[in-house]
Amino acid sequence: QVQLVESGGGSVQAGGSLRLSCVRSGYIARRTCMGWFRQAPGKEREEVAGVRGDGGTRYADSVKGRFTISQDNGKNTLYLQMNSLKPEDAAQYYCAAVGRYCYSTTPVHDDYTYWGQGTQVTVSS
Repeated sequence: QVQLVESGGGSVQAGGSLRLSCVRSGYIARRTCMGWFRQAPGKEREEVAGVRGDGGTRYADSVKGRFTISQDNGKNTLYLQMNSLKPEDAAQYYCAAVGRYCYSTTPVHDDYTYWGQGTQVTVSS
């Protein structure tokens, strides 16, 4: 059974940094797509950053230049480095994986099969 467990959330002041981690267990395709999503109260869940099986990355316009997605396949871990945090970045952050082979295509929300429980990020002004 595939499990995704996020950590690294917390409370920071605006301008601060956090690094989120997502450790996966269980079998998923080596070349799969993974992503970070967030959901603030009263808002829809949105994709913040994603990485394809070919290593290609993408970011929401609101976080470009401030967030970096990366992965360490040896540790089965996905990361999200978040710098220059803003109050509007506050949300519950989720890690997700497509799971099947996903190489050069960009997945849509419904393609993500596996989800973590989330980690809370709070940013004070």
